Amino acid sequence: MKKIATTALGLSFALSFLFNSAKAQDIALKPASLTPYQVTVAAVDYKGKQAIALEMPGMPTNEKTVAVLKDIDFHNGTIEATISGQPRANSGEGARGFVGIAFRVASDTSQMELFYIRPTNGRANDQVRRNHSTQYVSMPGFPWEKLRKETPEKYEAYADMVPAEWTKVKIEVKDETAKFYVNGASQPTLIVNDLKQGKDLRGSVGLWIGPGSLGHFTDLKVTKLD
Repeated sequence: MKKIATTALGLSFALSFLFNSAKAQDIALKPASLTPYQVTVAAVDYKGKQAIALEMPGMPTNEKTVAVLKDIDFHNGTIEATISGQPRANSGEGARGFVGIAFRVASDTSQMELFYIRPTNGRANDQVRRNHSTQYVSMPGFPWEKLRKETPEKYEAYADMVPAEWTKVKIEVKDETAKFYVNGASQPTLIVNDLKQGKDLRGSVGLWIGPGSLGHFTDLKVTKLD
């Protein structure tokens, strides 16, 4: 029993050392530090914070509507950000204010993993819509339509949120597993144990918006574990 306890203590210490020794990097979000794909990028003051605003100037040709950070190489670790999404004026009925954080973004954006939120769903009177407040997708090959049809409820979950207001999010990534936390919750809102692009993909971090959305981003912090 003493040996088991000692071993467990040693493992706990090793894990604590690993996470504590990881260096958190606060990212200064500026238009010059981002490469936009099918979106416009602007520095703005929003809700009391210096932020980056993303919009789509036209109809996108695919779902890769993202501004990718330059000079970031991410595999395992933690990404934290404060984000806000809302439907643009005159957007279609299906607009939800889609806004999220992409990770392990390939240099040519051919591959990426993504968690995003649908802020207008957070307090909808329709429970089904509430259940679709948060979403995981993976590119290429795994849009929300495919995942919802083939594995309903597995890659979506409810979280309280309000459109046009700041929402804190955190993503923890370890090999093929990613956990998505909303507004400082101690437990993840959404857990994905089978990241679709595989455990070895690494790449940048991106700011993402969906159709008909205006997104704002601030307080980005990246902690790398490898």
